[in-house]
Amino acid sequence: MSADFLDGLRAIVGATRVLTGAEDVAPFCTDWRGRYTGAASCIVLPGTADEVAAVVRTCAAAGVAMVPQGGNTGLCGGATPIGGEVVVVALTRLNRIRAIDADNNSITVEAGCTLHVVQEAAHAADRLFPLSLAAEGSATIGGNLATNAGGVQVLRYGNARELTLGLEVVLADGRIWNGLRALRKDNTGYDLKHLFIGAEGTLGLITAATLKLFPRPRARATAWVAVPGPAAAVALLGRLRDAAGDNVTAFEIIGRPALDLVLKHIPGARDPLSGKPAWQVLVELSGARADLAATLESALADAVADGLAADAVLAASEAQAAALWALRENISEAQKIEGVSIKHDIAVPVSRIAEFIARADAALAAAFPGVRIVCFGHIGDGNLHYNQSRAEAESNAEFIARTGAVNRVVHDLVHELGGSISAEHGLGQLKREEILRYKSGIEMDMMRAVKRALDPRGLMNPGKLL
Repeated sequence: MSADFLDGLRAIVGATRVLTGAEDVAPFCTDWRGRYTGAASCIVLPGTADEVAAVVRTCAAAGVAMVPQGGNTGLCGGATPIGGEVVVVALTRLNRIRAIDADNNSITVEAGCTLHVVQEAAHAADRLFPLSLAAEGSATIGGNLATNAGGVQVLRYGNARELTLGLEVVLADGRIWNGLRALRKDNTGYDLKHLFIGAEGTLGLITAATLKLFPRPRARATAWVAVPGPAAAVALLGRLRDAAGDNVTAFEIIGRPALDLVLKHIPGARDPLSGKPAWQVLVELSGARADLAATLESALADAVADGLAADAVLAASEAQAAALWALRENISEAQKIEGVSIKHDIAVPVSRIAEFIARADAALAAAFPGVRIVCFGHIGDGNLHYNQSRAEAESNAEFIARTGAVNRVVHDLVHELGGSISAEHGLGQLKREEILRYKSGIEMDMMRAVKRALDPRGLMNPGKLL
């Protein structure tokens, strides 16, 4: 990479915001899981959309590829540079709340804002921004949109796509598309924002977004419930939705191996129930109704009487609710501490969750004796995190080497059941080739056509998704 090129970048963002030293560049070149490590010629930290556009124009003129990066919390290597002459465009300095319109229930934020900052800004306006996930303290809105993040409240509010009204995007040629419309209805042609949501930065760089807000819940009820198995969990979900409707905000399933890892590795974690139930669900109701706690307690009592639940504990305070949620939110961290595992982020219709778990568990146990299956996730919207390893390090290394064979068992069954091999984490580098087995040729052709139209030179996040 020439000195003139680097000087051009420095002239745009300032000399201290173009990082070239090996120690400075390294943190941007490894993903959160430590699975992927690449290389970059430099890291550029623009502070405005205009600076992003100027950086893109400079890179495009030189034929240099760009990798956008936010909080670097992705799980599929989508924000990790693969190597070669590439510039990482780190967007964390784009961190301003541009506008809040409480009457319109909308907020306009820059892509480098962390999810937590956006949640807090909404709260200050007596509103709710409902996207919520374990990495919200470091994950950025740009990354959330690039991967169409889901999280724990999709059941009630939808994923990132459903929460987005408009976008500002720097295109591959450096032009800025201002699509920051705050409208619920706009029927004037193609809804272009949806091209960039879930595209993992391969079509353009999202620099800002206008997002939906909602009334802030006045009441919340949280419970940890032991269930006989996944089928009972699905039936319990239906029972709760009959009783509370859209007030069922979250419904998370946690298998015993997942909880055991949290209890082992996370200081202060405590098992909410005695007897070590094999399956449990974390339930949250929220909304304006004052009777949510009574509704949840009554519904769970009926579920116990009918055999859909075996035991339950209801949070009696915000602190108790937070402790229950910490058990769920620390599962990924506990797995990381435990060691390498084969991770699957899959979705099937809610009605087929129990069938998937039963059939996949049996097939994996038969093919890989001694496999440990860590299953948890957003059962309310059909999204499971279904991960495998072996407890002993030496045996686990041999098992991880058979990732392809494990993927084939899991992903083929997901496909058979009408599901998706990536529910909320994206494809990145991890599933770029795997997806070719499951998407039709027509779908892939259409995706490639969109890529050619918006990024004909292939400079936007190369080697990801396609």
